[in-house]
Amino acid sequence: MSTEEPIDVLIVGGGPAGLTAAIYLSRFHLDIVVVDEGKSRASWIPCSHNHAGYPDGINGKELLELMRTQAQKYGTKIETGRVHRLDKDEDGLFSADWGAGPQRARAVLLATGLTNRKPPMDPELHDEAMARGLIRYCPICDGYEVTDKRVGIIGSGKGGVGEAIFLRSYTADVTLIAPDSALDLPEDDRRRLEEAGVALVDGPAEAIGCVENCITIDTADGLLSFDSIYPALGSDTHTGLAQMVGAEINEEDCCLVCDEKMRTSIDGLYAAGDVVHGLDQISHAMGEGGQAATTIRNDLAAKRPLRRQPVVLPEANETKRERVEAGDA
Repeated sequence: MSTEEPIDVLIVGGGPAGLTAAIYLSRFHLDIVVVDEGKSRASWIPCSHNHAGYPDGINGKELLELMRTQAQKYGTKIETGRVHRLDKDEDGLFSADWGAGPQRARAVLLATGLTNRKPPMDPELHDEAMARGLIRYCPICDGYEVTDKRVGIIGSGKGGVGEAIFLRSYTADVTLIAPDSALDLPEDDRRRLEEAGVALVDGPAEAIGCVENCITIDTADGLLSFDSIYPALGSDTHTGLAQMVGAEINEEDCCLVCDEKMRTSIDGLYAAGDVVHGLDQISHAMGEGGQAATTIRNDLAAKRPLRRQPVVLPEANETKRERVEAGDA
């Protein structure tokens, strides 16, 4: 890829936020490139039933492929790779590298997302359990699917307690299991859980396996069986590139700090999706992608007017030439 003329926008991340922004930006007639490592959390989803417009649900990988096709239809270039370096020079241009040589850009959108921490189990078994709905990570997305089923939550602290209380509105059979040792909970949280009828089990939670249509966990109380489990073990937000150029990070949740228009603290650097504090949902990520794209377009236009050149049709050129030759022009 040429390193001479900068592109208008580099998008890092090809999940719902990044691809929505790509569709908008390409339709704004901007020159953009998406670099995607292919690890969007949306690709984990066996079937999303709360994404509007798909009454029977849609597989996460299928949704991403449709979005990629739509973006490419309008001229989006999509590169496969992992951006490992991001710089900003004294002229205000960004330079990124993902193994194809440095690429300069006038603006960068980070849609790098986050990674959920997984329970200790074989990776292939984990992915199989995810595909079968035995392991779930988002009670907002799929709490409906565990209505009146046996649900286990591996976690402690704020995350585990919150998910247990939330899922109690879907089923009466909820168990909170400590990931490591004994459940060490503040008295107020323990009382809330007990009042809600949530069973409390000490850890460690280990030897997780699948038996027919159930998932089992070996705990201090013995082997427990569930229809689905939710690992509430936290997540790791992908802010490394932002930190390379000095963007502000929220210390509490390690997310990028943005204004309401999705601008970070660094001029020309924007963010959208799960890397930003907010509701970790596809619909929310897509909304932020659209907002970020529109902000980027307007900010670029303020620095350098975006004016479409007139289109001269071949027929018009020929007519003008004939008139010149005839001495009429």
